[in-house]
Amino acid sequence: MDIFINPYIDFGFKKLFGEEKNKHLLISFLNDLLGETEQIVDLSFKNTEHLPDGGVSRKAIFDVYCVNEKDEHFIVELQKAKQNYFKDRTVYYATFPIQQQAKKGDWDFKLKAVYCIGILDFVFREDKASMDVIHTVQLKDQHNQLFYDKLKFIYVEMPKFSKSLAQLESHCDRWLYFIKNLASLEDIPELFKDDIIYQGFETARIAALDHQEREYYQSSLKEYRDLYSVMKTAREEGRKEGRKEAREQNKEATAVNLIRMGVLSDQQMADAVGLSVEKVRLLRESFE
Repeated sequence: MDIFINPYIDFGFKKLFGEEKNKHLLISFLNDLLGETEQIVDLSFKNTEHLPDGGVSRKAIFDVYCVNEKDEHFIVELQKAKQNYFKDRTVYYATFPIQQQAKKGDWDFKLKAVYCIGILDFVFREDKASMDVIHTVQLKDQHNQLFYDKLKFIYVEMPKFSKSLAQLESHCDRWLYFIKNLASLEDIPELFKDDIIYQGFETARIAALDHQEREYYQSSLKEYRDLYSVMKTAREEGRKEGRKEAREQNKEATAVNLIRMGVLSDQQMADAVGLSVEKVRLLRESFE
């Protein structure tokens, strides 16, 4: 039986990082991601559902949305499945706290900073060759100089994080280990006993949930497992199709080489490489 909740499901993530009583956990986690120059002292949670001005366009629903003591805005998103245009989505999300800062009457357009943090259970295709787990993105000019310092995107590609307890070097590493391994752990590792993350473990105990929370958690967990199963099946089917396509391409390439040699008839080539005679003839026509 599982001991701790799964932080990759909506209920688990919001239980740990989206409740007022646990905001100290979110502050600690965000401060580790932001670095020493951008530390948060306090946070206030805000409504996570937003409509553009006029309310007629597509709305945005954030996992966690809050502002700090300097009125800077933080959107925190957990993304379980790979999604087309996820970066576009986070840019779109960033426009909501920007628009909300507009003031009626005379306004000098001065804005507070906006941070979008994505905790990803997948890796961006363009980042597969990179070993970096955390990607921090800001607007820069053609000389790679920072152009605007009030809009920052932080993407955490969790599948890349593979450190063991003995390999953890920073407090940020501890948070990533906590998120990555929480659902599979049976006890709190000794390393966390004097750490604020220890309170995260206690919050995550399934036995500590009330009846309603436990029912909601089980429902959310089923949705997560169903999604994982669908994704796994899709990947396996994709690999099968990919292998099938590769085999067909190899057959066609072999047939083209035989056509160049000009020593076999269409029927002989079809028999030799496993293609239909019609396919061989089409290849011959395209080659000639």
